[in-house]
Amino acid sequence: MPTSTTPDENLPIAEFEKSLDELERLVARMEEGELSLDDSLQSFERGIALYRNCQGALDRAKLRVSQLLDPDAPESARPFDPETP
Repeated sequence: MPTSTTPDENLPIAEFEKSLDELERLVARMEEGELSLDDSLQSFERGIALYRNCQGALDRAKLRVSQLLDPDAPESARPFDPETP
């Protein structure tokens, strides 16, 4: 089922991992407490953008898994349980 997506909606796994890594490094720098106020604000702004990219990628992955589990009703899809017949 083809869908219309923007490039931002197709964040590949490598880009997600790169964003997450950058976010972790940014948080570590901010936690050191040695940034100026201006640098802290710029870092915070960049961190929010990275967080949103990562969260969007996770949301799209969750939706994709739901669609794969039950393509007709993804909102009611349940995870696979090998114990259920």
